[in-house]
Amino acid sequence: MVWVKLGSSNFSSCPNGSSQWIWDVLGECAQDAWDKASVGLGLLSILCFAASTFPQYIKACKTGNMDQALSLWFLLGWIGGDSCNLIGSFLADQLPLQTYTAVYYVLADLLMLSLYFYYKFKKRPSPWSAPINSLLLFILGVACATPLLRAAGSVAAPGEAFQGRTLLSVGPSNKPFTRKEIIGFVIGSVSSALYLFSRLPQIRTNFLRKSTQGISYSLFALVMLGNTLYGLSVLLKNPEEGQSEGSYVLHHLPWLVGSLGVLLLDTIISVQFFLYRHAAPSSERQPLLPS
Repeated sequence: MVWVKLGSSNFSSCPNGSSQWIWDVLGECAQDAWDKASVGLGLLSILCFAASTFPQYIKACKTGNMDQALSLWFLLGWIGGDSCNLIGSFLADQLPLQTYTAVYYVLADLLMLSLYFYYKFKKRPSPWSAPINSLLLFILGVACATPLLRAAGSVAAPGEAFQGRTLLSVGPSNKPFTRKEIIGFVIGSVSSALYLFSRLPQIRTNFLRKSTQGISYSLFALVMLGNTLYGLSVLLKNPEEGQSEGSYVLHHLPWLVGSLGVLLLDTIISVQFFLYRHAAPSSERQPLLPS
């Protein structure tokens, strides 16, 4: 979500009936209906993303074949994208809610990855189990320590005057990228690329298995809804002062491409759920005894 971080003493710079609760809880200067709709849709997208992994946890415990149903590269790409999102929110000094949400995403990914290796090594013990567990614990420690580091070094940005959304404007122009925005743009691009490429191995796995058993469709359905709401929240947000609509979209292009691109690929996975809804995995279709 795109929010403008303002200091606690800058509430006077939010005219036009800014909502007090949005300012108090999120530090967001929601100055008109567009900003309020952006905040509302952004919060709903966070709830969708937060709830998306729970159905897969339950499905994994019931079926016990998570290591066969989900592609390892899908999980690695997902955690890589969320990790870049966490690093970007830390370096760009985003709002606490964004950083804590990013930490939750990484923790949820680690739990899903742990379930994958648990069922994989439970069936086929491997000498790599100990190093992998150590790596997961290291990533867990980094994810938990990031909010503490961010809280120690966060500095509030100066306030910005309000400018309403305009379709045809003469005054606003292209806003140049600052060094911090360039870093965030690069990290956002890497995160979006990882999100996109993570879906391809899962699509291939579903195609080879001719089945989606062991995968919860609620995982992808809630992610699709979350990406839709997230994209709308970014597009509805008012540009900053002196910034045109085109420049605003350009500054947030990696996140828009990532959310809308993943939405398209998740639609393909949804089609696979429909096509393979009555099919059994290839391993289950093989005879028990050779003919």
